[in-house]
Amino acid sequence: MAGPADDGEALERGTRRPNPVDVHVGNRVRLQRMLIGISQEKLGERLGLTFQQVQKYEKGINRIGASRLFELSRVLGVPVQFFYDDAPGSGAQHGAAPGFADRSSSDSHVFEFLSSREGLELNRAFSRITDPKVRKSVLDLVRSLADEAAGGDYQAPSD
Repeated sequence: MAGPADDGEALERGTRRPNPVDVHVGNRVRLQRMLIGISQEKLGERLGLTFQQVQKYEKGINRIGASRLFELSRVLGVPVQFFYDDAPGSGAQHGAAPGFADRSSSDSHVFEFLSSREGLELNRAFSRITDPKVRKSVLDLVRSLADEAAGGDYQAPSD
């Protein structure tokens, strides 16, 4: 008589949730792809894949094999370890920098934002501003908008 799988996953293969490490690796692929400014289609062409396959990798739906990850690191210009940095379950005892394993949920929210298209574009544009006074004005504007959106409850971190 067949019973549930030993790992506790009794769901059919098609409805199984992606492994958190696969999702993390896929997010890192997406982050680096967006940072260097190439589309899923262009990345797929460089790897001999369709953009749909790249999309599945980025979402963690399909697991990335070792040889493909090696090729991705070459095409994206990062070491293979980049894809595993801050991966789930990689606490300080596994070589992560002290303090990063217990990242607060607000830090996680910031990382998610910086990994988004808007976060990347905002970061790129802001980093191109060379005048310190203009940079401060932009920061003051964003803080003001955040304060307004939060109903006056926003507290900027002290500098």
